[in-house]
Amino acid sequence: MTYDKNLSPVGWYVVSYLLRFVELNDDRKDDDEARFLSWENTILVRASTLDEAYKKGMSVARESSKPYKGGPEGVPVQWKLVGITSVLPIYEELEDGAEIIWTERSPRKLKNLKQMVRPKGSFRH
Repeated sequence: MTYDKNLSPVGWYVVSYLLRFVELNDDRKDDDEARFLSWENTILVRASTLDEAYKKGMSVARESSKPYKGGPEGVPVQWKLVGITSVLPIYEELEDGAEIIWTERSPRKLKNLKQMVRPKGSFRH
């Protein structure tokens, strides 16, 4: 069997997509130089291929970007889809301890690596 790093042998993919928050009546909502609050959401999708995972991710992302009335004044707002930021295959069966994603980082001093770690109890939002 040929190994393909773009194909999940277990049929699962991690898909991340980017949304930006806009007030629909704001004249600058489509200004490339304007600043926007954004969320990058990461989801799991079952798919046979990277392309199918992308399509499923886009479908979920579009569902997250419907207009609604926000705040006490009922201002027309929307989390607008910017696009997919990554589609990554999962190589192991999903279970406790299964590695689903990793990030390679450039070499750093140990003291700087230690600053990246958060203490237990600091993960609540």
